[in-house]
Amino acid sequence: MFNNKIMTKRVLSSILFVSFISILSSCSVTKRYQTPEINTDSLYRDVTTADTNTIAHLNWNEVFTDPALQSLIQRGLTYNLNLLSAYTHIQQAQAYFNQSKAALLPDLDLSVGLTQSRLSESQRMGGSSSSRTQYSLGASSAWELDIWGRLSSSKRAEFANLLQTETAAKAIQTRLISSIATYYYRLLAMDQQLQITEQTVVNWDTTVTTMKALKEAATVTEAAVVQSEAQRYAAEVTIPDLKQSIKETENALSILIGSVPGGIERGKLINQQTLSSLNAGVPAQLLANRPDVMEAELNFRTQFELTNVARAYFYPTLSITGSAGFNSQNLNNLLDPAAFIASIGGGLTQPIFNRRANKTRLEVALAQQEDALLNFRNTLLVAGQEVSNALSLYETAKQKITIRAKQTDALQKAADYSQELLENGFANYTEVITARQSLLQAQLSSVNDRLEQLTAVVDLYRSLGGGWK
Repeated sequence: MFNNKIMTKRVLSSILFVSFISILSSCSVTKRYQTPEINTDSLYRDVTTADTNTIAHLNWNEVFTDPALQSLIQRGLTYNLNLLSAYTHIQQAQAYFNQSKAALLPDLDLSVGLTQSRLSESQRMGGSSSSRTQYSLGASSAWELDIWGRLSSSKRAEFANLLQTETAAKAIQTRLISSIATYYYRLLAMDQQLQITEQTVVNWDTTVTTMKALKEAATVTEAAVVQSEAQRYAAEVTIPDLKQSIKETENALSILIGSVPGGIERGKLINQQTLSSLNAGVPAQLLANRPDVMEAELNFRTQFELTNVARAYFYPTLSITGSAGFNSQNLNNLLDPAAFIASIGGGLTQPIFNRRANKTRLEVALAQQEDALLNFRNTLLVAGQEVSNALSLYETAKQKITIRAKQTDALQKAADYSQELLENGFANYTEVITARQSLLQAQLSSVNDRLEQLTAVVDLYRSLGGGWK
């Protein structure tokens, strides 16, 4: 009868305890995350389309078809140190996420102990020994119940952080691809400018020779000869700077592909092909395509969950502890059933006064959440700006290429005619100098126009979020 009463009390206690936990669990103070509403209308300037086709969905080797450039990009994706470092950040975030999941589970510790103690004379009984040895073997466990969702919010925050590091690596990859392509095209442009300049020097040699012959014939003065030589040297003096710039660009490109500074194998600017159609899609696609935009949104998500964590600190924590094991003064009897001991307990801790730590934690978390939201919106605006700039630059470069081709053709004819007239004694030497100077500048500018066009394609591909899929 007595045992039945004890059992009834234990059952009732268990039911009350479970009911208490259920009531507390239903009072979760955390909020469920929702993606913030962002208006992407008119994010691209002067672009109004509902076409969702975008070059961001193309693989990078479909955009950059030069075999030498493809080889460089592949080497960069394999050996670039910044990208490899980003992968280690993912590993760290994965470890923290795994730890946050394990926080929902109870702790379990195993202990083995030996205690040697000396008794005072008053504790000795009947001539017993003055020392006592205590042997122990046991296990202990502690479990914090996630009644307010604090541990679950921490886990979700770490998961968002893991995703954020992954998108950060994708952002580095897109920037790496665009940087390699930009440096590559810059090299090709400088190669062509060097070739134009060297040919201009050869042409000036011809003009100088002509001037000297005309001076001997008393057609022009010594001033004409000296002036033509000066213009020849003015063109030649730019060659060392061009070669230095080429070396510096090669060195920078070598670092991007994880190599020591050195020469870069490459093609020619004239052989570069661009996409036949530069589809930008709709602005809303940036939310799913552009890594830095996704990273900013995930950062906001992390801060949102950390705000949940800070809010949960205001509420009590419930912990269950238990231990079981053996305790004996005789090692031989340590595992005897009579030496078995066990305990179980629960504790509820409600913060009362902690020097404003919880309130400060929540205030800071809310401010950081708002800051993350503002950064998310700003990142999206910058993305729209970069897309708009790239589209405009491409169109501007196309217009300049068309006009510059006509200008260069006209100046080439003017240089040829003035040279011919000079040789026949019908032109002033200043006309020849002016024509050659203008032609050189137009030829160099035409290279820059082509470089701008290629760079605009690279910028558009990157700004739309291409390169990581």
